[in-house]
Amino acid sequence: MCGIAGIINFNMHEDMQKTLTRMIGLVRHRGPDASGIFLNGPAGLAHTRLSIIDLHSGDQPIHNEDRSIWIVFNGEIFNYPELRRDLIARGHRFYTQTDTEVLVHLYEEKGPELFGKINGQFAFAIWDQKNKTLMLGRDRMGIRPLFYYRANNRLVFGSEIKALFADKSIPRNLDMQTLADIFTCWAPLDTKTSFEGIRQIPPGHYAKFSENNGLDVMPYWELSFQCQGNNANHPKRSLSEWTHELSALLYDAARIRLRADVPVGAYLSGGIDSTYTSALVKKNFNNRLRTFSVSFTDKQFDESVFQQKAVNALGTDHRTIQCAEEDIGMVFPEVIWHTETPILRTAPAPLYRLSKLVRDNDFKVVLTGEGADEIFAGYNIFREDKVRRFWAKNPDSTMRPRLLEKLYPYVFSEGNGKARVFLEMFFEKDLLKVDLPVYSHMLRWRNTAQIKSFFSNDLKVQDHSLDGFIDRFESMLPPDFMSWEPLSRAQYTESKIFLSNYLLSSQGDRMAMANSVEGRYPFLDHRVVELAARIPARYRLNGLKEKFILKNAARGIIPDELIDRPKQPYRAPISRCFFGKNSPDYVDELLSEDSLKKTGYFNPERVSKLTSKCQRQKGRILSERENMALVGILSTQLVDHQFIRNFPAHPNQEAQDVKVFGISQKDN
Repeated sequence: MCGIAGIINFNMHEDMQKTLTRMIGLVRHRGPDASGIFLNGPAGLAHTRLSIIDLHSGDQPIHNEDRSIWIVFNGEIFNYPELRRDLIARGHRFYTQTDTEVLVHLYEEKGPELFGKINGQFAFAIWDQKNKTLMLGRDRMGIRPLFYYRANNRLVFGSEIKALFADKSIPRNLDMQTLADIFTCWAPLDTKTSFEGIRQIPPGHYAKFSENNGLDVMPYWELSFQCQGNNANHPKRSLSEWTHELSALLYDAARIRLRADVPVGAYLSGGIDSTYTSALVKKNFNNRLRTFSVSFTDKQFDESVFQQKAVNALGTDHRTIQCAEEDIGMVFPEVIWHTETPILRTAPAPLYRLSKLVRDNDFKVVLTGEGADEIFAGYNIFREDKVRRFWAKNPDSTMRPRLLEKLYPYVFSEGNGKARVFLEMFFEKDLLKVDLPVYSHMLRWRNTAQIKSFFSNDLKVQDHSLDGFIDRFESMLPPDFMSWEPLSRAQYTESKIFLSNYLLSSQGDRMAMANSVEGRYPFLDHRVVELAARIPARYRLNGLKEKFILKNAARGIIPDELIDRPKQPYRAPISRCFFGKNSPDYVDELLSEDSLKKTGYFNPERVSKLTSKCQRQKGRILSERENMALVGILSTQLVDHQFIRNFPAHPNQEAQDVKVFGISQKDN
């Protein structure tokens, strides 16, 4: 894993070296092992390296035989040995053992068609000197980030937004539309980011930038559920046949993700996803697997009992770190420095501490179980959608809403009548609107969007309505979206918004790379994703049994006790992290009336009432919405403090031994 950055300026000659050095200095946490810069005419590429493959000769930028094509690359190409052998047979000459160099020669052979050949998680930039063209590419699921800013015929790009802001000509302002979107669906929508003018290359897309044609962003892959498994190609395929294919593919996805010249560990949460991938590795490839987990002092969030059961069953060499509420409050500003966006949950903070544990144990790479809930329908939102659609067929039924008890048994327990009535009323809203494309998520979005009531009057007068948000999202849907089964539509929606723009970003890449750790995701191998999209919906969600086929595949590999345990979504404490006996000093400062008036995003009076309630009750009985509001407000204030008013909020770790490659201006 690495950090990349670059500037392409077709407007004029630009002395880029100092700017590029600052850019990679701000993302050196992504790659502290080596740094390099390529300069050639209108192009400047920069790279800071976390060495994982070919430790001794793989420094970047990397070039082809005649030095006409240069690349900076962040990520891994897992099928690079097979591609390399084929390219050598076709006459290409390699000077490193890296997967990076494979991309250079693939580009020579295929151009943009190279994306169909590679299996990986990546973000890269290729400069084609002969054609004076830049190509940017990002992996299919959006595991690795890639941002850019364009002003006329000048393009600046980087792995993180802070790298772009090292260029002092780029304005730093929060995007109010994106802020409203985050306060609706937890994440930026589509290509937008939290900052005006800063865009991201979408997952499964590449971009070409040239002087004559400008910037073109084009898809090379799209998640699609149109060819589902009960079609004419295999109408009688059994569950066991689907399970066999899935098991074989997950085995191979785990196998190729162990390709590295450094040790590979694994996260082990105690749930089925991470336990299954860890079991595949432990039993087939690495009998001395090192695993890592985070536990909580608050038993409401703690899964250490199940983690220990997984460790005992697999026999891994395990390390764990315990996370208390004050730990989360203490590291939260650092977390926001790395997320570069407001968030509505504290969940990234424990993962930030977990990745530090990994790094402190001298590991650079871990396998994780992310993605399984999205592709195999593991979240309650998918079960809620199914129950509500069943209920809508007979809306007067008093029995059908009782199926919600299967999802939230603690709410329906004896003596909790008010909560039960509230829950049924909540899920009854818009019950009959089953033909809406966003039926599965509309309730959640409407509930979250209520926290926009904390916005300042200036923000409220802007058009940030839920209907407007839904219209924008629906305009991005595939033409055949409504022909898919309801479950598939819900999974697509979850993957397009939550997976790439929150889970893999704020909780994934950013928290791991903050401590120079690379996460690898077997469930997000595009072959696994494509297979899951073809598997009949009844095998993904069987009745109300989530991840049905994955659990079927896991039987006999991990203990039934861990397969059949009630699902506990990964969550972390919230309000008590910021209010109580160890309340961090920055909380009072950033939520003060003066600070709120200065930034102008939130209504000071409303925020004051919220914080007063927290202080009176030491953060112990806030509602779900109030918790989201608190974290959203505080994280927005932190983004403003660190990126708008005091950038950079952390010292720039510029390398002293940056290697510079290229051709002088007079040689062009």
